[in-house]
Amino acid sequence: MTLSRLNRFCVLKKLSSRLYSSSSSDSSSPLRGPSYYHHVGKEPLVYRSVGQQLELTARNYPDREGIVSVHENKRLTFSKILDQCDRLAASFKRIGLERGDRVGIWAPNYVFWYISMLAASRAGLISVGINPAFQASEVEYCINKVNLKAIVAPDVFKTTHYYDILKNICPEIGDCEPGKLSSRTAPSLKSVIINSKDKFPGAFQYEDMFNYATEDAITQIQNSQRDIQPDWPCNIQFTSGTTGHPKAAVIGHFSLVNNGIHIAQRNELNTKHHKICVQVPLFHAYGVTITILAGMPYGSTLVLPSAYFSPKDSIAAINQEKCTVIHGTPTMYVDLIKKVIDSNAILTTPEIAVTGGASCSPKLFQNIKHHLNVKKVKTVFGQTEATAVVGQSLPGETEDHVLHTVGHVTDHIEIKVIDKDGNTVPFGQPGELCIRGYLNCLGYYGDEEKTRELIGHDGWLKTGDQFILQEDGYGRIVGRLKEMVIRGGENIFPKEIEDFLNTHPDIMENHVIGVPDERMGEELCAFIRLRDGRPHLTHDDLKAFGAGKIAHFKIPRHIRIVHDFPKTVSGKIQKFKLVQQYKDSLDE
Repeated sequence: MTLSRLNRFCVLKKLSSRLYSSSSSDSSSPLRGPSYYHHVGKEPLVYRSVGQQLELTARNYPDREGIVSVHENKRLTFSKILDQCDRLAASFKRIGLERGDRVGIWAPNYVFWYISMLAASRAGLISVGINPAFQASEVEYCINKVNLKAIVAPDVFKTTHYYDILKNICPEIGDCEPGKLSSRTAPSLKSVIINSKDKFPGAFQYEDMFNYATEDAITQIQNSQRDIQPDWPCNIQFTSGTTGHPKAAVIGHFSLVNNGIHIAQRNELNTKHHKICVQVPLFHAYGVTITILAGMPYGSTLVLPSAYFSPKDSIAAINQEKCTVIHGTPTMYVDLIKKVIDSNAILTTPEIAVTGGASCSPKLFQNIKHHLNVKKVKTVFGQTEATAVVGQSLPGETEDHVLHTVGHVTDHIEIKVIDKDGNTVPFGQPGELCIRGYLNCLGYYGDEEKTRELIGHDGWLKTGDQFILQEDGYGRIVGRLKEMVIRGGENIFPKEIEDFLNTHPDIMENHVIGVPDERMGEELCAFIRLRDGRPHLTHDDLKAFGAGKIAHFKIPRHIRIVHDFPKTVSGKIQKFKLVQQYKDSLDE
């Protein structure tokens, strides 16, 4: 390129930047810029591993409780957490695990889940969260998908016997020494660690693991932290499984630590010592990043009310431990509010409620603030493949921002919104949300083709979310691209209908899907959970309620009244199961 051409190129680039800058305040500009926003953070990113972050927290808050498990009656300070993690990390090495090996953690919310995940990071291993509700075929899939070398689990929870399921997958475990499993069905798996007072053939006892670590081995773990690179993989998250076989997203130390710091700052965990009521499962991105990693930098205390979500136990834990923050998905808040009302409970200590994992309707936001007696309701929005959070509430934002957006673009990332041809749409127009930055996952484990579909050669990650971006960096979710319903040529997004139906006084919760229709191609079907004692709802009832408020073609043609919804352990509604329920109802 000649000098004159280079100068001309620079002038054009500056002009383009002025015309299309997302931070421009000139609303009179004749050109409306493309939906692109780069939010440069006020503080630089930190180059730190998860293990180094834990060590820093233990140094800053040694005597502060890092985790309190109410249902186990266990309390650990950050200094004790670091000690247990290093002992377990040394024992992981002792039983043959090496850097980069995958360790599965298959359990509900127990302290040993938290310790095992952080110990794996201190040992340079990769922790793999496995849904505690998974059964034999699903667990076998997870083991073989990422080639687990070890798995940590309880012996039993409720009706699930974890060791028996593993023995069903790997019958050879009954005849082998611990750490020397050799199975035809799961060839990578060598060690099974069971958290139980009882001993099981072929398995290590979790509590015994802490006795395997010598002081020299612990010192080696401590000294090895400088060698564990922040760019290395740290955690594998299986996608939620709302649409079929889960994929395995690989998340790095760097993205976990930095996303956690930004989440903590936006959720105001840096303002005081907060205690967080943890209703979400630890194995999920909400649990790993938004809860564990965000709770760590400023010494927040995680409070586990129960192994699985229980509104009754949450209320008791909030009041007993004086929790100032609540974490939950929208469906969890619906159930928590119902329990508060039914039991005449009064919550006095919560200041902030954080909702994430799925979109939250404006009506539910208002109910959370009113019934849970919190000062602020904050939202986080993102996805597993983006570590956790892409956008979230800002401190001091208006109620309108809380009610009608999914938050502001988080620090140090770029986002844009594109049409079906990959072209960036103007601000205010819907399209697919794409993100680029430190928080993008490292890819899907063992699946290069799916990784290329997810992240382009230019580094943009396609989320699959239909999104509207505003010029101020706030955005709104319209729905999932795959959930869009085309009714007689009209594009309808279920979330809009769901938010509207949630304002009906008789409706507690609803979810809308598209179903086949011979005339219109697709019609809307609303699965509705009514408030206790409320009458049956009909299509005519909804037509009357929607008259003058919403277009007639957006009123669901079909209605199914249900008492509960099929959902993942993380609280996401499995709409593919609602589709099957609708089909089954036609056959009855």
